[in-house]
Amino acid sequence: MIGRPRRVLVLGGARSGKSTFAEGRLHRVRDVEYVACGPVPDAADPEWADRVARHRARRPPAWRTVETLDLAGVLSRPGTPVLVDCLTTWLAGTMDACGLWSGAPDADARLAAAVDALVGAWATTPRRVTAVSNEVGSGVVPATGAGRRFRDELGALNARVAATADRVWLLTAGIPQRLR
Repeated sequence: MIGRPRRVLVLGGARSGKSTFAEGRLHRVRDVEYVACGPVPDAADPEWADRVARHRARRPPAWRTVETLDLAGVLSRPGTPVLVDCLTTWLAGTMDACGLWSGAPDADARLAAAVDALVGAWATTPRRVTAVSNEVGSGVVPATGAGRRFRDELGALNARVAATADRVWLLTAGIPQRLR
């Protein structure tokens, strides 16, 4: 690829430094749309609220935070560079919104459509985008069917996003390794 990569995927395990690395790739860009896909923090989960507060504190104040699961919509419109943090929380929220855990009869089809829409928007986005995701393929096999389903869905999503990424990075113990 000649010039600046337009689509960058940053993978890593928990606490691998992937978010900090992704943010650092954009540290010189003043206007960034930071798309937070996790649940909005509240007093019911102080540990999550603390994680979110630490993420916010290290971002430049000019960066604009958008909390949404509509990543396909964000990536489909022109605009400033985007940092998506992260595909893991997007998938968890989307699986829940599709009714996968409550047994909705059309949950699988709704999830497939949402993933297809995201992957299509990623592949064709007019924006410079960096997405963060957890690499779960090297971990232990989850003890529950729901855990295995989530791990499998995330592994498939990561592979599809990586297939059309211009750059793919893997972080292990804070050390980035370029895969593509």
